[in-house]
Amino acid sequence: MTDPAWVPQSCTLPTEERPLRVAEWEALFSERLTVLSRPEPLHLRLDLAGGPGAVARVRDLAKRESGCCSFFTFTVTPGEDSVHLDITVDQAHEAVLAALAVRAGAARDPR
Repeated sequence: MTDPAWVPQSCTLPTEERPLRVAEWEALFSERLTVLSRPEPLHLRLDLAGGPGAVARVRDLAKRESGCCSFFTFTVTPGEDSVHLDITVDQAHEAVLAALAVRAGAARDPR
């Protein structure tokens, strides 16, 4: 995901800020991701461990990502001990969602 080739031209995040944003997502995945699923090709579902500040952290990151990559739709649903993050995209951005899913899985399960 740090390879600039996967970032679509529609992303408005300044190039120099992209590695920082990727690092934020990777930290979230490695610290909190418990379950990853792709119910549909244009839909990624992430179950994240809850805890103090977890919902606010996920909402903040999703809001900032939506601000630069408007093709993402994020739905944050707090659970009793978890946070569910559903991410959807349009057909044109399916490859971006797939790259995000791979990155999330790799961050959760480092080798």
